Amino acid sequence: MATYAELLSMIDNEALFNKIRVAVWVAADTIRAEVDTTPNHTARVAWAKAAFSNPDGAARILMPAVLAQNKAADLATITAATDAQVQAAVDAAVNTIA
Repeated sequence: MATYAELLSMIDNEALFNKIRVAVWVAADTIRAEVDTTPNHTARVAWAKAAFSNPDGAARILMPAVLAQNKAADLATITAATDAQVQAAVDAAVNTIA
């Protein structure tokens, strides 16, 4: 289990940030293609437009949420997260943020 200090140290981890940045693109594209009856669709589309305009900013906003979701993991596990694991964490966070 990562300590809060360890989680905070990950906030500037470039490799994880890059994975989250790409996951932002994928999440935004998924929202772009979703049906308009999806719950919270209007807010999600607004988030997707903003994310496409500033993916780095969106990734910075999501980084703490992704880290918090993985607080039970150790740093090695967080650092070694697969693309699918990062995408799932980003998708879950977008539902809260949008």
